[in-house]
Amino acid sequence: MKEQMLRRLEESLAQLAPSSPAGLYDPMRYALGMGGKRMRPLLLLQAYAMYRIDWEEALPVAVGLETYHNHTLLHDDVMDRALVRRGEPTVWKKWNENTAILSGDVMLIEAMAQVAKARGPHAKEVVALCSRTMREICEGQQYDMDFEQRNNVSVAEYMEMIRLKTAVLLACALQCGAMLADAPESHWQSLYDLGIHLGLAFQLQDDYLDCYGNSDIFGKAIGGDIREGKKTFLLINAFERADSVQRTELQRLLCDEADDEAKVKGVLALYNELHIADLCTDEINRLFDAAHSDMEQLPVDSSAKAVLWQYVESLWGRKA
Repeated sequence: MKEQMLRRLEESLAQLAPSSPAGLYDPMRYALGMGGKRMRPLLLLQAYAMYRIDWEEALPVAVGLETYHNHTLLHDDVMDRALVRRGEPTVWKKWNENTAILSGDVMLIEAMAQVAKARGPHAKEVVALCSRTMREICEGQQYDMDFEQRNNVSVAEYMEMIRLKTAVLLACALQCGAMLADAPESHWQSLYDLGIHLGLAFQLQDDYLDCYGNSDIFGKAIGGDIREGKKTFLLINAFERADSVQRTELQRLLCDEADDEAKVKGVLALYNELHIADLCTDEINRLFDAAHSDMEQLPVDSSAKAVLWQYVESLWGRKA
């Protein structure tokens, strides 16, 4: 069923962009055609399928959330000066910044148009949840930018930022699937919590892979967060765990703009001294276990839950 869902998603996404003006819509087609795991729309459709078999009824909202997600990537890549996305040049690099901003804008408009196609007794709640989620993601992005100017970001602040920037969209997708299927309201929060735990875990995994992954598989240059001095779970914990000598060295490396490769190598050496990789993987596993508990507690037929959980596990199995 996942393969059928994915095929219909790809067909629908491919049909979104008109042909003209090409300068506006070619980048949109490029961004939506770059692939990715389509995690958010598939979570929505599989959550819906736990309750009803006519999952194509939920397809417009799933397409809307995937289009919105890709809209955020276009704008994030401009803000972060990212050169590579999913192994390919980012839109602003392939075209220019103005094109990435404007094409991203039209993707946001199309995303909301698709979400507005929600049907069923909870259609208004679906639109409201999607709108709230999109606003929260902007809040998370602002916190992320604010943190670039601060040297005293706590782990708790960072976790709240990634909850807003990343996790709420997965939570929204799962709850929207339940709402569109007219699932009992008592199930909505459990699915939302599941999405939050998964989203936090996946973001920490991205933090980890940025330092310890394979760039060919990960689709981004390794050490990018270190080069940019981004506040991540690993860097914040390194500052909190470091002694005065290690902290001074960490600050020196992050301020050194002469040699990016030496910076990455030096910071990773300090991470290894402080066992930051183990700390990160322990927290990832804790969050994944919490997500599994959310799934287990959901009062739905076990065979129906198994399909969704198998999909989650397939995502979790990505190694880079």
